[in-house]
Amino acid sequence: MAFEILDNNWKELIENNTLVVVDFWAEWCGPCRMVAPIIEELAEEYKDKALIGKVNVDNNPQLTMQFGIRNIPTLLFIKNGELAGKHVGIIRKPELQKKIDELL
Repeated sequence: MAFEILDNNWKELIENNTLVVVDFWAEWCGPCRMVAPIIEELAEEYKDKALIGKVNVDNNPQLTMQFGIRNIPTLLFIKNGELAGKHVGIIRKPELQKKIDELL
């Protein structure tokens, strides 16, 4: 299951994980609902290699503003505490797996 990332646990997660994949989403977002099952599957598949989590933009305005998230879904790839990539919009599972594998 994808980890719930919040305004108040963000810093600790980034500091304690080599690779973090963050899905910025909202319940009312149709494309987000299409990406959600992929995020959940990959969170399980990569659980020992990377932290894959979700940020609900409606409940976590600080993170949403900090990263300038204007469109959702937006995926951020954080490696060693630094932004290493970004994807806006729907993504297929093989494409997302490729991006994660490249960063590992």
